[in-house]
Amino acid sequence: MSGQRVVVTGASGLIGGALSASLRERGDDVVHLVRRPPRTTGEVQWDPDSRNLDPQVLDGVDAVVHLAGAGVGDKRWTPSYQQTILRSRVDSTTAVAGAVAAHGDRVRLVSGAAVGIYGSDRGDEVLTETSESGHGFLADVVRAWEAATAPAVEAGAAVATIRTGLVMGPESQAFAPLVKLGRFGLAGPLGSGRQWWPWITLTDEVRAIEHLIDHPEVTGPVNLVGPDPQRQGDVAKEIGRQLHRPAVLPAPTFALRLVLGGFADDVVGSQRALPEVLTGSGFEFRHATLTAAVADLLS
Repeated sequence: MSGQRVVVTGASGLIGGALSASLRERGDDVVHLVRRPPRTTGEVQWDPDSRNLDPQVLDGVDAVVHLAGAGVGDKRWTPSYQQTILRSRVDSTTAVAGAVAAHGDRVRLVSGAAVGIYGSDRGDEVLTETSESGHGFLADVVRAWEAATAPAVEAGAAVATIRTGLVMGPESQAFAPLVKLGRFGLAGPLGSGRQWWPWITLTDEVRAIEHLIDHPEVTGPVNLVGPDPQRQGDVAKEIGRQLHRPAVLPAPTFALRLVLGGFADDVVGSQRALPEVLTGSGFEFRHATLTAAVADLLS
């Protein structure tokens, strides 16, 4: 459904940038909330740290897609940066949800979240939107992140929180290094390699968000993951197969922690998440299998 006016936060990120381009291509009017002074008529300055957003910014807006937040893989997880990760999400979501609540329930809110809410290691357990949340820093962050949408929910707005998995994109923090290593025949298992990876291609991530914009009847948590989760070692093998390179040399967990810091928990953790709500709402994946997803990643 094109011709809508959509506000996007976090547009400078991997997902936000791709989403903005796709929305414009399909005919939507896209407005970016930015921290710096606006450079175009399609930008509005805001201060997410203030936990406040003028509701008038949402005049004439059909939907808000809120993706802003400090990158979990951008820096090492010092105690200070962990607080930055948490505050950036809770403060900005509080601001957006407050504006949506004050403006009325016509504005659709699609707010960022992550499969990290299920905890870093759930083994072989199948995880759906009704599964209990887990333990650990990221689980705590996502619980607080989703809870910050409460003002909009309580005001009657249509709110969906998108629990995104590991996004297969050219600049993905999980997949870009794996592809680079794969070209040299070094994309072997990370950690044990037996952990389940809840992957989704960037293409389907964007399409799923657009689907949720167009279907405001879908509310609550929504797992944005592909329908075919695979063990990480099998993902590495498929990347190697399509690159015609071996993928057998493992990267030990301790080495990953040295390189990735706390983000290593996402890489070596096991989350066998399924997109039950998304597929139940009629969404069809363009890349439903690992083979198709890796082909798209390498293209």
